[in-house]
Amino acid sequence: MKNFKQLAKNVLKIEQQAVAELDQYIDDSFETACQLMYHCKGRVIVIGMGKSGHIGGKIAATLASTGTPSFFVHPGEASHGDLGMITSDDVVLCISNSGETSEVLAIIPVIKRIGSKLIAMTGEPLSTLAKLSDTHVCIKVSQEACPLGLAPTSSTTATLVMGDALAVALLNARGFTADDFALSHPGGSLGKRLLLRLGDIMHQDERLPVVTDKAFIKDALVEMSLKGLGMTAVTNKQGQLAGLFTDGDLRRILDDKIDIHQDNIASVMTISPTTAQSDMLAAEALKIMEDKKINGLIIVDENNKPVGAMNMHDLLKSGVL
Repeated sequence: MKNFKQLAKNVLKIEQQAVAELDQYIDDSFETACQLMYHCKGRVIVIGMGKSGHIGGKIAATLASTGTPSFFVHPGEASHGDLGMITSDDVVLCISNSGETSEVLAIIPVIKRIGSKLIAMTGEPLSTLAKLSDTHVCIKVSQEACPLGLAPTSSTTATLVMGDALAVALLNARGFTADDFALSHPGGSLGKRLLLRLGDIMHQDERLPVVTDKAFIKDALVEMSLKGLGMTAVTNKQGQLAGLFTDGDLRRILDDKIDIHQDNIASVMTISPTTAQSDMLAAEALKIMEDKKINGLIIVDENNKPVGAMNMHDLLKSGVL
């Protein structure tokens, strides 16, 4: 019976070695490829056939989401009209392990005529594609993980990793930020973590729990019950935040012989509580709450007047937590 675990470990060992060997190919040609893509006034067009095409699609998507506008063009479709997508302002990244893929080579003369700069990514520096390119990024591997040496395995892994190296090098060179990343990832939990601000989820207007510093403790408890956030803001006569009273504060005063009907909320509230602003990212607020070990935040304006409130449940419902 075959030892599948050992066979799998052999694959990992071979592919790890293939990735390690790529270091020697981060050379002047790689630098030139980055420069061409960095200064590109149009788009980076990625072209590849078969398995190289699948990897090329992922490389194009990674480039596009990290600040280098890019899309994938299938070489077969390119020969039947999609070459019209390519302009002289574009840089074309052609991927072929052998550098002799007929479908790719067939469109090179047209790409040259258009005037696009051409980057070849192949495992053969002396191949036809490499010789026709403006610069060549080598992805040569010493061994495929396939025991027959036929199925693209180590070579496609190396191609993917080299594509990531190009994309991340460009990302850093452009000073690409998390906010930039968020603009191309508005959907799902990632987009919510990066884009959602407290102003989008906070309780405000009539849903904002607030009492004045002249109120009795019982009034604060009623307000907390009505608004359901486990806390209430306390304001002074100017409407500014004077303090905060929470469920935790209530538990702490139970043994202090406090009269909730007669004692003033100002005598038991937390003074100078942690606050936030409405334009703060929800992910930032989550970090503050985790660091401070608190369950909620009062959101104030530039005059320190409460304009909203939120708690962990709001972050959970919004998908940030």
